[in-house]
Amino acid sequence: MFSWFWNVLTWLGLAHKNARLVFLGLDNAGKTTLLHVLKDDRLTAHVPTVHPHSEELIMGGVKFQTFDLGGHETARRIWKDYFASVDAIIFMVDASDRSRFNEAKEELDMLLNTMELGKTPFCILGNKIDKPGATSEAELRHSLGLMEHVTYGKEKKDNLNVRPVEVFMCSVVERMGYAEALQWVAQFI
Repeated sequence: MFSWFWNVLTWLGLAHKNARLVFLGLDNAGKTTLLHVLKDDRLTAHVPTVHPHSEELIMGGVKFQTFDLGGHETARRIWKDYFASVDAIIFMVDASDRSRFNEAKEELDMLLNTMELGKTPFCILGNKIDKPGATSEAELRHSLGLMEHVTYGKEKKDNLNVRPVEVFMCSVVERMGYAEALQWVAQFI
């Protein structure tokens, strides 16, 4: 198990690096589930995150620290307390729940317009694409208003004047899509 995770970190480009990632998004988007799949490769049902928690994964010389802050309305008030030393934001959206896209857009807009995060890479994960009726990447981009924000693109470019922002569609349950997203994040850390 440890060697599997070490290989994944190496493949993602996170080996021999220290990174602080903050997992944000509305409640029920899949943040805690993804964190636990990354931590111990186990898929289990979780109760909604009530209090922020941090997971530190150390294997070999790798220190990978993540923060799951919860996504319910009360938890969103403390998100700003974690902005000072974050290396990247993972913002998760339930791609199968269109009724909450406007609420997710409001929160994402607030984050993208926060001066402290002006150069912080944003990886938006459209999760739950395995569910019937899940949105497409194009529709999610449009619904979240990402056409208004400069996106960096999925290929690394040497443009330091553009904040990295990209959308990846994934299914944590089916274990697809998020590895590419984390590899994209790793290139900016």
